[in-house]
Amino acid sequence: MSRNNPGKVIHGGTVRWHQRHSTEKILDFSANLNPFPPNVPLEFDAGAIGAYPDDRYETLKEAISGVFRRDPEEIAVGNGSVEVIRTYCTSTLGAGDRAAIFEPTFGEYGMAVRLCGGEITSDPAGAAVRFLCNPNNPDGALTPRTTVLAILDELKPGQRLFVDEAFIELSDPAASVSDIRDPALFVSRSITKSFAVPGLRFGFGFGDPDLVAEMETRRLPWTVNACAETFTIAALEHYRDLEESRRLIRAERAWLEGAFKRIGLSPLPSSANYLLVPLPCEAAAVCAALSDRRILVRDCTSFGLPKAIRVAVRTREENRILMEALPACLP
Repeated sequence: MSRNNPGKVIHGGTVRWHQRHSTEKILDFSANLNPFPPNVPLEFDAGAIGAYPDDRYETLKEAISGVFRRDPEEIAVGNGSVEVIRTYCTSTLGAGDRAAIFEPTFGEYGMAVRLCGGEITSDPAGAAVRFLCNPNNPDGALTPRTTVLAILDELKPGQRLFVDEAFIELSDPAASVSDIRDPALFVSRSITKSFAVPGLRFGFGFGDPDLVAEMETRRLPWTVNACAETFTIAALEHYRDLEESRRLIRAERAWLEGAFKRIGLSPLPSSANYLLVPLPCEAAAVCAALSDRRILVRDCTSFGLPKAIRVAVRTREENRILMEALPACLP
C-alpha cells in the first residue's frame, strides 16, 4: 500500500452473511429498518435494465421535488446515503481541513472525512464542516429544529453544516430542516430505513445548487440503478403512509423500553426506531449468545461503547422473542 487507508466502518444488517450457511430464520435487530413499511409493490420494467439510466435522473428528481418542494437543481442522488456523504466530503473538504464530529455517531462521516485527507475534531471552532445526525445513531436522540437552525445561524463565513436525516421520517418530521435553503446547509435523506429496502441502495440530499452540481459531477455515473429509481418513484407516492409507521413504532418502542426495564436494563430515551441499551458486561459476549439463538443485535463497541447494544424496534411478536431470549444471555 502506498498510503494509509482507514479500515472499513462496521455496520449492522449482517443477516445475509449469517444466513449464508443456514436456512433457519434469523431475527435481525441490528439493522434499523421500518418494521411497518408502507406497501409499495416491487414492480420493475424489464426493459429498463436493457438501457443505461438517465444519469441526470430528471424524472427521479422531479418526483423528489414534488414531495419535498425543492428544485431539482437542489437535489443530489446517490447509491445509498453513504455515497451522498462521500461525494459531499470530496466536494467540500481537502487535505488538512477539519470536520467536527460528535461521538458516538454514524461512523461513515469520519470515514468520508479521512478518505479525502481531512481531520476530525470535536471542537466546531475552525471546522470547515460540522456533522449532525438527527436523530442520532446509535442513541436515537432528536435535536429540535430550533436548535439545528441556531447551529446554522452560528456558523462563521466559510463553514458548513451537514445534517443527516436518514431516520427522521420514522421519528419526527417536524424536526426536519430539509425545507431550509442556505448555502451553508446540506441535508441528506434515505429511503432505506423508512421503506425497509436496504438492498436497493438509494440516498438523496438537498443543498445549494452550486454544491449539488459539483457533487453530481463527482459521483459515479449511473450510480442509481434502474430498479432503485423505479422503486423510489413509487415509494414517494406513499410518503404520507409513514405517519402510520411512526404511530406503530412509538407503541412498540414503548413496549420494548418497558420490557428492558423489567429485566433490569435502562435503555436511553429515543425518538427513533431503535434503542441504545447499556449492559452490565461486554456487549460482545451478549451478542454472541444471542447469535447462537439466531438473534442479531448491534454490538456498539465500534461506536466506542463496548458495554452497550443497539436494538431495532420490530413487531410485537419479534420483540417478545428477543426479550424472552435476552435474560439468559446476561451475566
